[in-house]
Amino acid sequence: MPTIPVLDSTVAYRSCGDGTPFVLIHGNPTSSYLWRNILPQIGNLGQALAPDLIGMGASGKPPIDYGFLDTARYLDAWFDQMDLDDVVLVGHDWGGALALDWAARYPERVRGVAFFETILRPMTWEEHFPGDARARVEALRAPGIGETKVLDENFFLEIALHRTVLGELSETDAETYRAPYPSPESRRPLLEWPRSFPVEGSPGDVNARVAAYSDWLAESSEVPKLLLTFSGPSELLMIGPDEVAWSRSNIANLEVKQCGPAGHLAPEDQPAAIAAAITEWTQRQHCFSRD
Repeated sequence: MPTIPVLDSTVAYRSCGDGTPFVLIHGNPTSSYLWRNILPQIGNLGQALAPDLIGMGASGKPPIDYGFLDTARYLDAWFDQMDLDDVVLVGHDWGGALALDWAARYPERVRGVAFFETILRPMTWEEHFPGDARARVEALRAPGIGETKVLDENFFLEIALHRTVLGELSETDAETYRAPYPSPESRRPLLEWPRSFPVEGSPGDVNARVAAYSDWLAESSEVPKLLLTFSGPSELLMIGPDEVAWSRSNIANLEVKQCGPAGHLAPEDQPAAIAAAITEWTQRQHCFSRD
C-alpha cells in the first residue's frame, strides 16, 4: 500500500482505477481492508481510493488524542495532499460520519455521498441505544472500564469484530484487522470512537459537527445521496426502520437501497450488493460525469 506524508505523520491508502475520485472511508475497528472486495468494482467507475484513518491500519500513530476532530483534521490534510476535488464519498460506520462531516464543510468539492451503518444525527440513549446497548456503550465510555475492555482485553478486535458479521470472518481476515494493534497503547484510537458518540449532546464538539452535517443533509438538495440498508437482527444494525423513516423525511435528494441480509460490518457480508448498488446509483447521476 502506498503512503503519503500528512501533517506530522503518514496516511496509507488503497487505490485503483482512474477518473472521478470515489473515496471510501472505513470506521472502527477496521481499516481500508474493509473495502478489498468492493474497491475493484468502484475502480470501474473512476479512481477508487480508500485511506486508513490516522492511528488505524497501516497509517501512522502520532501522539494525539484520536478524537473525532483529530481524525477529521488528518483526513482533511490527506484530501488536500492527494489534491482531491469533485469527490464521490462512500462511508461506513464512523467513516460515514467523517464523510458527511467533510461534505458539509467542503460542499463545493462533493459530487455525491453514499453511506450506511453510520451516524446521521445527534443521538439519544432511547432512540439509538435501546435495551442492553446502552449499558455496553456506557461501559466503554466509563473511565477505567473502557481502558480495561478495549486496551487490555482488546474487546473490539477479539469480540465485537466477530459479532458484527452474519457470516464467518476467516482467521486470515481477522488477523489482518488485528495486526495494527499489537499493544494496549496502539489500541487507543479504538477506545476513543465509542467515547465520541454524540449522545444527549456529549461530547459537545462532536455533537456540534454531527448537528451541522445533519443540517447539511437536509439542505443540500443539489447533492445526490444514497443510503444503503440491510436486513438482519436489529441488535447487529445501527440503521433500522425508524432511522430509515427519519432519513426519508429529513435528507434531501436521497435514494434508499436495500442490500440484503448483513450485520453492522456489511462489507464483509454483502460486498457485491454494496458495489452493485453504488454502481447503479452512480450511473444514473448526470453530475458524476466529467464535463
